[in-house]
Amino acid sequence: MVHDLIGRVEQLGQPRVLVVGDLILDRYIWGFAERISQEAPVPLLRADHREHRLGGAASVATMLRALGAEVRLIGAVGCDFEATVVRGMLAAQGIDDRWVVTLEDRPTTLKERYIGRAQDRHPQQMIRVDYETRDPMPATAQAELHGRLPAAIWWAEVVLISDYDKGVCTPSWLGAVIDSARGAGVKVLADPIRAPDYSRYRGVHCMTPNRLEAQLATGLTIARPEDALPVGRRLVESLDMEAALVTLDRDGMALVRADGRAELLSTRPRQVYDITGAGDMVLAVVGLCLAGGADYDEAAALGNVAGGLEVEKFGVALLTREEIIRDLVEHHQPEGSKVLDRDHLVIEAGRRRRAGQRVVFTNGCFDLLHPGHVRLLRQARSLGDYLVVGINSDASVRRLKGPDRPLNTAESRAEVLSALESVDAVTIFDDDTPLDLIEAINPDVLVKGGDYRPEEVVGRAEVEAGGGRLVLIPLAEGHSTTGLVHRVVAGAVKVHSAETVPVPHITRNAVPNLTRK
Repeated sequence: MVHDLIGRVEQLGQPRVLVVGDLILDRYIWGFAERISQEAPVPLLRADHREHRLGGAASVATMLRALGAEVRLIGAVGCDFEATVVRGMLAAQGIDDRWVVTLEDRPTTLKERYIGRAQDRHPQQMIRVDYETRDPMPATAQAELHGRLPAAIWWAEVVLISDYDKGVCTPSWLGAVIDSARGAGVKVLADPIRAPDYSRYRGVHCMTPNRLEAQLATGLTIARPEDALPVGRRLVESLDMEAALVTLDRDGMALVRADGRAELLSTRPRQVYDITGAGDMVLAVVGLCLAGGADYDEAAALGNVAGGLEVEKFGVALLTREEIIRDLVEHHQPEGSKVLDRDHLVIEAGRRRRAGQRVVFTNGCFDLLHPGHVRLLRQARSLGDYLVVGINSDASVRRLKGPDRPLNTAESRAEVLSALESVDAVTIFDDDTPLDLIEAINPDVLVKGGDYRPEEVVGRAEVEAGGGRLVLIPLAEGHSTTGLVHRVVAGAVKVHSAETVPVPHITRNAVPNLTRK
């Protein structure tokens, strides 16, 4: 499943997404709040920085651009300085704003947040001041947008509605958007407002309400994650949708489909800094994935990951595909997935590098695992982010060390190695040397024991030619496979002379060949 999700992200292409909704400008005033005002018992903010970010439908649009989509935006701004800022930021992001109308009867919606730092702790929002008008758009503005709608729908592969109840998403306008999109065979997704009546969204293919919004719209209570399933079912049935995706903050999501399928998607525990923008991110990623050919299961799973990443950042922040892939790679690998064949290992190593990780490779027989091996592997892992261990197949070991080896099968050796925390992947190779394997995965770091000279290490030239490096790790004194075999043989002989127990068939000729793994 994880490999499928990573592959889906890598194959998304550049979907065309039309975003419809309320444009918001987020202004952040940063400063230090380390004392109380002398005028009143309130914190005093000593401002030192001002920052603008796009919010609402504009936030969804910028998130999509950061994720590689082509974006067009339908909405409205006022006739003021903030409108100039919004249009300038949209242009800088490469977002087409020709369908954004100017309304002279209202200000551009502005949310001004004052953010205080104190004693190097994580910054905290102290107060938010909103400048807005929630009256419906004038009829003239709606008529202007109606005239532009057919061309925008024709261009789009998916339509996202980002409704913040600031006057753009009137019932009549949304009805026109939904009808036009359905007529063109284009899916429509909505992030709804908090309201008891969702009739304005009837006919959308999917919506992404949060826990509170879903409860208010259905009259049902979500006390446990399982309670979200009947809530989602009611939304699907009452609004004629294909699916409902109810976001449940720390409990993940509930996905309910019109065909009766329903499931809960859990999320891993995260350090939550700020929930601002999480809903926008879920809408953006789910819409992007559906436009890119994903089904609802894949889109919901990736939206769940992206929403979790968003709450780890302060304010409305952007994500890249690489960040989503990195999170999948680092935290969502299934249990028992460490032993990989060559084809899957090559794919996984490539994904790790694209996610900004360093791939480390070492190899050997690892026939009798001892503390020297464990220490070498631990040190090797410290040199990068993803340690791959290649082990010789049984046939390869026999060719190298004689007919009496290995003492443990390749499957057994792989199982033992994969149980080590320092080892991220194990693969079995059948050649006498790992050269083909090294060339296939192209590691950033090649590791061998200190009993090798650099010129003796197979794959060194190929790794260094690719920009990597060789690291020789000193062997742990007193620990070797050779010593273990000698002690086994000596112990067997001693027991034989005292108790007439047969000596295991381990030839002395094999012992000198055990000086290296």
